Amino acid sequence: MTTEMTRPAVDDRRWKALAVCLTAGFISLLDVSIVNVALPSMERGLGASDATQSWVVSGYALTFGLALAPAGRLGDVRGRRQVLLCGLAVFTAASVACGLATGPTWLVVCRLIQGAAAGVVAPQTSGLIQQMFQGAERARAFGFHGSVVAVSTAVGPLAGGLLIHAFGAVDGWRWVFFVNVPIGVAALVAGSRLLPRLPVPKDRREKFDPFGVLLLGAGVVALLLPLMQEQQWQGRAKWLLIPLAALLLGAFWRWERSQGRPGKAPLVDLSLFSLRSFTLGALISLMFFAGLTTIFFVLSLFLQNTAGYSALAAGVTILPFAAASAAGAALGGRMVMRYGRTLVVIGLCGVALGLLGVVVAVQLVPGEGVGAAMALPLVIAGIGSGLTVSPNTTLTLTLVPVRGAGAAGGVLQTGQRIGSAVGIAVVGSVYFAHVANHGRPTTALQLGLLTAVAIILVALVLAVADLRERRAHPGRDDLAAAVPRGTGESGAGEKAGRGA
Repeated sequence: MTTEMTRPAVDDRRWKALAVCLTAGFISLLDVSIVNVALPSMERGLGASDATQSWVVSGYALTFGLALAPAGRLGDVRGRRQVLLCGLAVFTAASVACGLATGPTWLVVCRLIQGAAAGVVAPQTSGLIQQMFQGAERARAFGFHGSVVAVSTAVGPLAGGLLIHAFGAVDGWRWVFFVNVPIGVAALVAGSRLLPRLPVPKDRREKFDPFGVLLLGAGVVALLLPLMQEQQWQGRAKWLLIPLAALLLGAFWRWERSQGRPGKAPLVDLSLFSLRSFTLGALISLMFFAGLTTIFFVLSLFLQNTAGYSALAAGVTILPFAAASAAGAALGGRMVMRYGRTLVVIGLCGVALGLLGVVVAVQLVPGEGVGAAMALPLVIAGIGSGLTVSPNTTLTLTLVPVRGAGAAGGVLQTGQRIGSAVGIAVVGSVYFAHVANHGRPTTALQLGLLTAVAIILVALVLAVADLRERRAHPGRDDLAAAVPRGTGESGAGEKAGRGA
């Protein structure tokens, strides 16, 4: 009787702990996009140059991406609760420092620290979900996680616009960072009480891979820098960093293979990629975020620079996407156990259809009325986004052993950050080149969105191919590699595999 009476309280505590994780994840992802509409305010209030503004945006993404895989591994070997709380504390302190900046250099340095701290927090959230939940509950938890990812990215411009409107164009940018402080402090207090002290196996506590961290970090920097600085670094010499990145990442792969032998401790367990669900899910996620992130980038530029919208009005225009994404992700989390990869295919089709609707709306309704015209297409794209992110995350991580969930989440999100950087570079170059050469921003937006659709269609092809393979060979599934149910190492069990 005692067990039956205390179990609901334990379950309730797990969901409260999930709320803490999602809050920490929300503010770290919110800062990816919230600063975009604050850049003109930084220029007025701080004298931030174009280079400084670029580093405020791209520097955060760079250090965010660098920290993900090492932080995921650190959480696996030292405890995800401790690592999440430490990362959240540094993120909150760095937010204060950014808001108090008296010069551009101060702001950029603190922004880099803030991004690294966000990269520490992010993989712990997915790792803790893996550790706290199983089966249908895990799918539901990842549904909430997908809602947070979608909403935090889409609502950033609206939140930034509201803060600039409330605190003025000169100092409003400081509140873009200060807004993190009360949320971060509240999450720290709640997290110290609610996050579970889950055991870490003693034989894994001291193992780490510093040389692997160095190789991966150097490879990611070499890959992301020319993409993020494509507009700032003139000439073609910057693209020499791409083959250098390939060499460094190849060396990282070989090193990790050697570390996979007994008695070693790899940063990334390459056996993860023997799971088809993880490999294909990671590729789908990379391509999807390459197309998704660019939507807000080019839309914000077009609405403010061409349609004459204020920062607040531009944020409100994108709000239907955010709301629909949250609803779609919650729905996807409940349905993924039944429909599996089919749900991802439907979601990607919805995103592509919605973006094509935006292209048509921009053509038919020029001027200030364009925001209302694109509302319905953005809702369709938002629902599709929610049906993609949440189920794909569940399917990608469902068979990953819990002991490596942090590192797997770090790898997955590193791919998302790389995809975002590549997508912004590609779509941004299409947009800016057409504006510069032809002076037609409406056409430039349409071409940019069509490029984003083409990238998302690559993700759709991968999802359809996986779905057809599963239907053709229903017995040949990654579940053969999973640990039997009841050990705590498997993903969601046979039901998830059949639905996937």
